[in-house]
Amino acid sequence: MTAQNDEYIVQQIIKGNQELFAIIVQRYQNHMFTMGMRFFKNYDDAADFTQEVFVKVYNSLASFKGLASFKSWLMKIGYNHAVNKLNTAKNNHPDEYNDSIDNSPNPETQVMHSELHSILEHAINSLPDAYKVCIDLYFFVGLPFKEISHITGFPVNTIKSYVFRAKQQLRHALKGTIAEEYHEM
Repeated sequence: MTAQNDEYIVQQIIKGNQELFAIIVQRYQNHMFTMGMRFFKNYDDAADFTQEVFVKVYNSLASFKGLASFKSWLMKIGYNHAVNKLNTAKNNHPDEYNDSIDNSPNPETQVMHSELHSILEHAINSLPDAYKVCIDLYFFVGLPFKEISHITGFPVNTIKSYVFRAKQQLRHALKGTIAEEYHEM
């Protein structure tokens, strides 16, 4: 089967060819899982989140109007679901999502990785919420500014400004730490 664009596949699924949804899942499961890891910080919750989002996407395919790219539409569903799920979980269990898991396979670098992760996570968490969202979607999910704008509702220039300011704040926060030499901003 040749590579088909998302919009064509969606139309075929809506017409009854449901098995094509596997192509959508295959194309975007890593993006969605990455988003889940950024929000929930552990494998099991990110995997559950990914599955939940794809169920929502499948059930909502008929509402896809093509006004934005399918990827942007899908990521917006994921983003909204993550925010809602995290807010609900924090309200019900305030400490449930505060632990992170380090899956580094090399024991010699595990301590360094853990410390770097902790420093960077603390620096990111100290950013204003709007900055955090933009940084996460831009650097960790890899979305372009236009798609972040569609997902968050922020204007593109505002997102660029938030990313720039967040990078400045992170540089300042990481200055003098072991993370300073590892940043790539």
